[in-house]
Amino acid sequence: MDPVRNPYAPGAGQRPPELAGRDRELQQFEVVLERVARGRPERSMIITGLRGVGKTVLLNAFRSMAIQRLWGTGKIEARPDQSIRRPVASALHMAVRELAPRHRAPDRIERFLGVLKAFAQAGEEPSGRSRARAHRWQPGIEVPAVRGRADSGDLEIDLTELFVDAASVATDVGVGIALFVDEMQDVPADDVSALCAACHELSQIGGPLIVVGAGLPHLPAVLSASKSYSERLFRYTRIDRLDRESADIALLAPAERENVTFTPEALDALYEAADGYPYFVQAYAKVAWDVAPDSPITAEDVRVAAPEAESELAVGFFGSRYERATPAERDYMRAMAMLGDEGDSPVATSAVAEELGRKPSSLSPARDGLIKKGLIYSAERGLVAFTVPHFGKFLRSQPA
Repeated sequence: MDPVRNPYAPGAGQRPPELAGRDRELQQFEVVLERVARGRPERSMIITGLRGVGKTVLLNAFRSMAIQRLWGTGKIEARPDQSIRRPVASALHMAVRELAPRHRAPDRIERFLGVLKAFAQAGEEPSGRSRARAHRWQPGIEVPAVRGRADSGDLEIDLTELFVDAASVATDVGVGIALFVDEMQDVPADDVSALCAACHELSQIGGPLIVVGAGLPHLPAVLSASKSYSERLFRYTRIDRLDRESADIALLAPAERENVTFTPEALDALYEAADGYPYFVQAYAKVAWDVAPDSPITAEDVRVAAPEAESELAVGFFGSRYERATPAERDYMRAMAMLGDEGDSPVATSAVAEELGRKPSSLSPARDGLIKKGLIYSAERGLVAFTVPHFGKFLRSQPA
């Protein structure tokens, strides 16, 4: 088989050749776009799921749908301990630049850009000092900053005013603005509260600006902890592994476009190996293609390919995450793996402490460090689980 023609794409956020099994989510977002376009009230949207299920891919697909409708769009990736003020400013700058050529009043655009510049410059020094950095940091906006709007230094007030003004610009053009936030669980707590408050204000005035976030399974709890009304503020969508039919489509559709197919037994073997997780489907299929002598790809080809695919996953998908953990954090994860089942179900923190022969309170730093690094999440009070599917299985296969 020609490796150059290999259609499979196991990459971080890389769109697979066939976006299978996500029709429901795409249709939901189509409804959101249509309702906002017609001036109907609509909630912003949150996608949650484990690593490797395609959250970023879906987020990018949503953005493409918005762009096709001539919306203004911007995207940020949240990072722990980094305020969203400047990333949001850059994203909305991009969104309004997309709308500006169609706006009939250039002075309205200029005023908004002045507000945006003031908003961006109202942040604190990275060290936490309150002195503004207007003289050091410029957002690339060639208009004077507007004083007295979105520049108080209080992110909740400023973000709300900025969103309202951005929505007003979109209304002038007859479209909407969509702000996409990846890794949303990493937004600092105060910033989450500000983001929810701004979305709440937009929902009350019917402004055509929506926030579409993607994050780990505990993201709804993060939002709920910041504002009690967040449960009603967003439309939540949980995505998981693909069912058998969708996994087969993800394999067959791109192959058949290259005049290649799989035997039924090969599809059985691939589904068993990948367990329906989209990233794993791509990873195993890519190696199976490369080792297969010709079409159809057989179960024997999959059997030969499996060790190489597993080796690549062990280094790039599992190993790279494991290496980020400290020795104490690795001990914590290994204890979780020993207690978990094949599906890596949540385990009790008290059971982890018992497994390690330690007091639960003494393990808090390791647990909190793993949560901050995005390796585990708190499924509910007293329970923790891996953010990566099959991570427990990987750890159980490693020498102690």
